[in-house]
Amino acid sequence: YEFHDMQMLMTAMCHSSYANEHRQRQIHDNERLEFLGDAVLEVSSSDFLFHQYPDMPEGKLTKLRASIVCEPTLALCAREIHLEQYLLLGKGEEHTGGRYRDSIISDAMEALIGAIYLDGGFTNAKEFIHRFILTDLENKKLFYDSKTILQEIVQADMEEGISYHLIKEEGPDHNKSFTVEVKIGETVYGTGSGRTKKAAEQEAAYKAILKLKKQN
Repeated sequence: YEFHDMQMLMTAMCHSSYANEHRQRQIHDNERLEFLGDAVLEVSSSDFLFHQYPDMPEGKLTKLRASIVCEPTLALCAREIHLEQYLLLGKGEEHTGGRYRDSIISDAMEALIGAIYLDGGFTNAKEFIHRFILTDLENKKLFYDSKTILQEIVQADMEEGISYHLIKEEGPDHNKSFTVEVKIGETVYGTGSGRTKKAAEQEAAYKAILKLKKQN
């Protein structure tokens, strides 16, 4: 997509930390665009799933949509187009690794959708969502509920138990980052990181599922 108003794109990439450091230039952060993009993403994904799965009940549709629009999945999609490279961050946020934080990257993805919607209309925003987010849904379903799915796979096919181990914890209390590895028996099958232990465990479990699928 090619922007008519490049300032709109700049705003979508502008984190609040950058805007706060450049107040004298009256730069706007991307939070309002994120709010708008979230709504555009929700209606686009709902419409897609409604027509893609005509026999799926409402409860399952809701769960599948949640897997598509959740923070880790959006961050995954954003990294596939290297969106993190273009973020405008304040010095402090940059120094603490904000450029690689799921929450910041996923917010920027939603802001980008909001910016495309304002700049080029709903059709262009919907096309962007279909091309870069509503793809590879089977893997995205795994990502959303990976701990449960891994548990089911291991219980059905393997004798060893699953255990999660915190191997690294860094950052101040308000901005922690956790790294967790998952073992099946004594073998490490995946490592994940996130702002919470639960998020790190989900990512580790997701990587373990992919490894098991590849082995099979």
